[in-house]
Amino acid sequence: MLRNPAIRRLCLAVSVLGLTVIMGGCGSTPPPLDTPVPVSEPSSRVLKRLGWTIQAGAFSNVDNAVRFTEKLQNQGLDAYHFIDESRLYKVRFGNYTNRLEAEEQARTLVSEGVIEEFYIVNPQSSAAARYGAGDGSRLRDEIIKTAARFKGTPYRWGGTSAREGFDCSGLTKVVYELNGLDLPRTSRQQWRTGKPIRRGELARGDLVFFATAGGRNVSHVGIYTGDGRFLHAPGRGKSIREASLDSRYFRKRYVGARTYL
Repeated sequence: MLRNPAIRRLCLAVSVLGLTVIMGGCGSTPPPLDTPVPVSEPSSRVLKRLGWTIQAGAFSNVDNAVRFTEKLQNQGLDAYHFIDESRLYKVRFGNYTNRLEAEEQARTLVSEGVIEEFYIVNPQSSAAARYGAGDGSRLRDEIIKTAARFKGTPYRWGGTSAREGFDCSGLTKVVYELNGLDLPRTSRQQWRTGKPIRRGELARGDLVFFATAGGRNVSHVGIYTGDGRFLHAPGRGKSIREASLDSRYFRKRYVGARTYL
């Protein structure tokens, strides 16, 4: 028997992580929020800019966007769709180092009948490229504006599309990607990326993390919107909404925040 409490906690964390990896693709009913991961000291680093991406569809009907997104995902592409300011549902995928690489991939997919037409998205058109270096407040505003478009979207474990819903870290990743920032996919990776900040230092667009499964295990993430509030995907059967950091539930479970801007 392991008598040292620290060693027991470490072993338990490794076991939980290993079980998560093994069961990640199974059809069992998942927990209502991201699988808990141990709180640990993150390795601070600058968030990378998203590279060139491929846009392969724009639809007025969300069902068409859903079907097309699923088709691309079935081809092993990390595709997602979103609603933009024109109210069209657009589909994007990829993260390429240059335009030529993106075009070659897109033309290959056209020749294989996977897509019919495409548009290459220049990373310089993103909010991160426009405002990142000179006006961080504008970039933060764009992140919040993007996140607000997803209000009312149903929650679904593992979801990566507006139609099927987002899990909490899926929402944060897509919002950041649409603004040109390559945020990691899982809440564990998001927690360990970026700069730790105190609650009093929070600014719009930062991420806030919670231990909703008990203890000090990170299991939920949201986007801080200002005035002590954040936007998040709260759980199965619920839609994306705002909540207060000062509510009794989240005040007890708050574990920290990260900034990536």
